[in-house]
Amino acid sequence: MASFLYRVGRFAFRHRYGVVVAWVALLVLGGLAASAAPPAAPSSFSMPGTEAQHAVDLLKERFPGATADGATARVVFKAPDGHKVTDRSTRAAIKETIGAIRHSSPEVAAVADPFRAGTVSHDRTVAFAPVTYRVQAAAVSEKAKDALLNTVDKARTGGLGVEVGGSAVQQDGSDSGTEIIGMAIAAVVLVLTFGSLVAAGLPLLTALLGVGIGVSTISALAHALDLGDTTSTLAMMLGLAVGIDYALFIVTRYRTELAEGHDREEAAGRATGTAGSAVVFAGLTVVIALAALSVVGIPVLTKMGLAAAGTVALAVIVALTLLPALLAIAGKRIVGRRERRRPAKRASARPTVGARWARFVLRRPVMVLVASVIGLGVLAVPAASLKLGLPDEGAMPTTSTQRKAYDLISGGFGPGANGPLTVVVDARRGHDAGAAAHRVGSTVRTLEGVASVGRATFDPAHDTAVITVVPSTSPGSAKTEDLVHRIRDAGKDIGGSKDVAVLVTGQTGMKVDFSARIDGALLPYLGITVGLAFLLLMLVFRSVLVPLKAAAGFLLSVGAALGALVAVFQWGWLADALGVQHTGPIMSTMPIFMVGIVFGLAMDYEVFLVTRMREARAAGQTAREAIVTGFNQGGRVVTAAAVIMTAVFGSFVASNEDSVKMIGLGLAVAVLLDAFVVRMTIVPAVLALLGDRAWWLPRWLRRVVPDVDVEGRSLHGAPDHTVPGPGRLPAPDRHDESVPR
Repeated sequence: MASFLYRVGRFAFRHRYGVVVAWVALLVLGGLAASAAPPAAPSSFSMPGTEAQHAVDLLKERFPGATADGATARVVFKAPDGHKVTDRSTRAAIKETIGAIRHSSPEVAAVADPFRAGTVSHDRTVAFAPVTYRVQAAAVSEKAKDALLNTVDKARTGGLGVEVGGSAVQQDGSDSGTEIIGMAIAAVVLVLTFGSLVAAGLPLLTALLGVGIGVSTISALAHALDLGDTTSTLAMMLGLAVGIDYALFIVTRYRTELAEGHDREEAAGRATGTAGSAVVFAGLTVVIALAALSVVGIPVLTKMGLAAAGTVALAVIVALTLLPALLAIAGKRIVGRRERRRPAKRASARPTVGARWARFVLRRPVMVLVASVIGLGVLAVPAASLKLGLPDEGAMPTTSTQRKAYDLISGGFGPGANGPLTVVVDARRGHDAGAAAHRVGSTVRTLEGVASVGRATFDPAHDTAVITVVPSTSPGSAKTEDLVHRIRDAGKDIGGSKDVAVLVTGQTGMKVDFSARIDGALLPYLGITVGLAFLLLMLVFRSVLVPLKAAAGFLLSVGAALGALVAVFQWGWLADALGVQHTGPIMSTMPIFMVGIVFGLAMDYEVFLVTRMREARAAGQTAREAIVTGFNQGGRVVTAAAVIMTAVFGSFVASNEDSVKMIGLGLAVAVLLDAFVVRMTIVPAVLALLGDRAWWLPRWLRRVVPDVDVEGRSLHGAPDHTVPGPGRLPAPDRHDESVPR
């Protein structure tokens, strides 16, 4: 592979302007295709195979005029102090607001009068009007949202409190300016790393171009492939992350080759052949982790994963082709003025901070290893109490209208009123739907955790009934989840035959099934991701123990990061300092997204560091010397990449929303621990203790596993042999690494 990529790098260097024009043309074509394509359809959320989704599909079939999965809103009214909502003036103001909402947008399907619907609190100080829409939550236009919010704002007169919540006014969770802050942090770190504005700008330029092509392609295909308008989010975030990382690694290697006296074209070819090989396999590990999201069985996640995987693959191709061309155009400016004044090979001979750190670890490998593992283990202890769930509006900032509406409903009607359950009774096979609905209602009323049971509503054929059940606990409570399971268990015995089906759905029911689907898919997803990456790393390093150590270290860092999340967001440690407003279960998607995103970045750091060590070992250095060389040449680039990612993810902690804080803190802590504790500390300690045994591969595997030459032996004119056993490089015919030494 190194020889092939070497030729690719030299070709791109020689044909620099043609390569650049080709990539710019692709960007322009992608932009034109995206602008000409029909707009993306709103994200449709579905979970095939779950009871909640089956109930939604049944409601669409039996109640064709209704929108079973349509967006909803709740406009909550709080009477002025000392008054009731039933007072004549207050009641008139409420009815006027309801009428204005009903005509605010053609997307509004219906607005219920709280005085007719019975949604007035017992003390008559709070009432709410349910609003239903003809479209799903993600399809509600900004115009319709603004119309609703403006109507609510105008109704706040004469001391009347009016707030609104629900899926129709949900926010996208993105904080404006975060991407700009992240890019600014990346630029500062790159300038400090390279000491050259040109060298610092190339990784940013190539990453932006790759993401631009990737996102424009997704936008162009969104309508045809039903990708939805949120599919590109993960692709943009990871595309920028790995795009910067990959270019950073190749540019660093290019500068090293220049410092060793090679001319610019040769340096570009060697950098692409060696560092580029590592980039290819690092990219493959990320692609595996993202494509494996398909095992979860939720179409939205599958599309997001595949789109992001395609963008990462594009980032690899950009780094291997466009970057050498830009290096040719940059000329000598790729190196800072100070470095250009130094004689060749002088800079590469100086030990770096990474080399000094590696020597420290080599002197005390056992102590460093034990301390690191114990430290990560202690941080991971809270993860044993991990509880998963999905956030509701009770976790939103207290200043938001959604949170105020949530609190008013909880105070006036009980916490369960914010997440009622929809029970569907299907008696289409000849049973009396009325009798079946009566039995269901009577049974559900006796269950623990039920606050109220509404009257049954029937479809035109009178064979399907819908019953609203209000729990006594909040939507995100574990007790509410238990109630969902109790209703489903009770439903199996109601009717005495399979001719009557009792299903539980609604937003709360969907969240319960979503969490269960994610929870059940986590271990298979982890097994597929880590297993395939293990095989890939075994191919890269021709070793069994090195990829095993890489996977074990990743599990340690993820466990510690999950422990930190539990301590902060579930137990409340440092909650005030971080601005966490609501403690509760960890977001269901956090573990699986943390595994997917952090695993890809962790394997990047592993490949970047260890390939330099393997390259030095293959060149004849001892195992311990190779570790120092790997850190001397690769430590700075891994540090820079980790600092960039930690700072970018950490910037999300400043968000006002707890769910966004959770994502930012979890990813930042995971990257920080994996890069600096696992890759920079545990890896050299373990390799020092293993010595040459780290590169052991059984004889039968040596015959099966192809030698992809990631370390670029063919470029250095070295004989084609694998990494040697103890001592310096002996003659190829006197060496056999099939037995651990």
